[in-house]
Amino acid sequence: VIQGRKRNRELTPYVIAVMMGILAYFLAITGFASNPFERLPVSPVEGMGLNPLLRNPGMLFHPPTLYLGYVGFTVPFAFAMAALITGRLGDEWIRSSRRWALFAWFFLGMGNLLGAQWAYEVLGWGGYWGWDPVENASFMPWLVGTAYLHSVMIQQRRGMLKVWNIALIIVTFALCVFGTLVVRGGILSSVHAFAVGSVGPLLLVLLALVLGGSLWLLWMRLPALRSEHELDSMVSREASFLLNNLLLVGAAFAIFWGTVFPLISEAVRGVKITVGPPFFNQVSGPIFLAVLVLMGICPLIGWRKASPENLARNFLYPLLVAVATGVVLYVLGLREPYAAVAFATLAFVGASLLLEFYRGVRARHRGRGENYVLALPRLIWANKPRYGGYVVHVGVILIALGIVGSQMFSTNVEATLAPGESLQIRDYSLTFQGLSEQNQGQEQEVSALLQVSRDGDPAGSVAPSKSFEQNREESVTHAAIRSTPQEDLYVILGGWTEDGKATFKVLVHPLVMWLWIGGAVLLVGTAIAFWPDVREERRVPVVERVPARGMRPSHA
Repeated sequence: VIQGRKRNRELTPYVIAVMMGILAYFLAITGFASNPFERLPVSPVEGMGLNPLLRNPGMLFHPPTLYLGYVGFTVPFAFAMAALITGRLGDEWIRSSRRWALFAWFFLGMGNLLGAQWAYEVLGWGGYWGWDPVENASFMPWLVGTAYLHSVMIQQRRGMLKVWNIALIIVTFALCVFGTLVVRGGILSSVHAFAVGSVGPLLLVLLALVLGGSLWLLWMRLPALRSEHELDSMVSREASFLLNNLLLVGAAFAIFWGTVFPLISEAVRGVKITVGPPFFNQVSGPIFLAVLVLMGICPLIGWRKASPENLARNFLYPLLVAVATGVVLYVLGLREPYAAVAFATLAFVGASLLLEFYRGVRARHRGRGENYVLALPRLIWANKPRYGGYVVHVGVILIALGIVGSQMFSTNVEATLAPGESLQIRDYSLTFQGLSEQNQGQEQEVSALLQVSRDGDPAGSVAPSKSFEQNREESVTHAAIRSTPQEDLYVILGGWTEDGKATFKVLVHPLVMWLWIGGAVLLVGTAIAFWPDVREERRVPVVERVPARGMRPSHA
């Protein structure tokens, strides 16, 4: 099932052994330490039922996708361990596990995105990412996995970074185990974590075994993992990929440090100091902006060493687009420097990707006589890993657009209104019409109706609400969201009084919809990159993998 037996006759037994060992460990935990079928000491007459926050279609997709991401990284980790055990340290293990790594990376990323959408629509707090320890635990392996997927291309092209690639997949899988530890071990306080039990120490032992055993194997094989080539120039695609790797790993480390800092502070000073979202935003924001810049630079630089003519030819138009974007935004009234830099960066990356697609289409049009409409899909299909990756980058640009817009330009207003009164936020006017109450079995729901107008024109109505269950003390907030590609109007019902007044929190989040659109584009790009490609079957010697100095790879 993992790969054809003939192709991996030497690696497969060890791959299966590693995976079976991991599976046996988790089965032992399930069977002896955390039995899901264990009976309660006293059977309740009537249970409380499923938590209302989980009664949402998003819960059909978010947990399974995260689970597939965590579990999926077991396969490339097992291939890396098999390569270390057998001494077959070329790129065979990478080729054999590339799709599994892409599979796990995609589902882990989509799990995070679906979790953000669920939090945005269901939790009713006005945001989609709170830097919670469990959120961070699933984000960190995705970051390191992203670095791994980019880094292995250098090994396949030039036989470099062999130690780095194995270290990346080890860290990625270790972070998957750490994420499981955070969720099930109760070591960190989180609204997403389960109750503390005996699972935590066992998962900690597994994490120690994974790190200790894999790093020991890596140390033993270090002499055989020498690079076949050296970095020729810092102005090359290899150097930009390596810098991109360092930034992604640095972001993961910064998030890890902020996540575990409460444990460290409690152990050292006896006081648990919690690190809040401002720390993560201030540290990770510049790093991710630099990653975006490199995402635009990498396709424009040739392998080995880029000539000045190459740089001038490839960077001219993307830089002009970036500068023009900054000027237009300034003329339109944007005075926030960080936002202007972010939008200009996104324009630069988008222009560099469009330039790559245009050059490839033009090459097919001139060389094969294809019209431009047919040349684009044929270009993508002829080199699916490369252009599928570019489509993924387009999805990342759209996700970043949504994050920048919603984080830097959101506004909010809180007000208590009597029926007939209105509140203003930006160009919206919301008029409170009154409260209504509905009873459905053991559930009671109170909703508020507000008429919405924008620039004086009617724009429909929204009805935020709160629901209560007789057997639960806490209420559940149901936000009302009016979503457009330009912005979201987000209305929360805070509370009400006996005389009919109600308290509202209203937020306007620009560009949030592009988060979800970017996720859909990322899905399409990953599917293209995942699809079998004949080029992957070609076993090219290392000395023939890179075009001659100064030449660019073919777009066909």
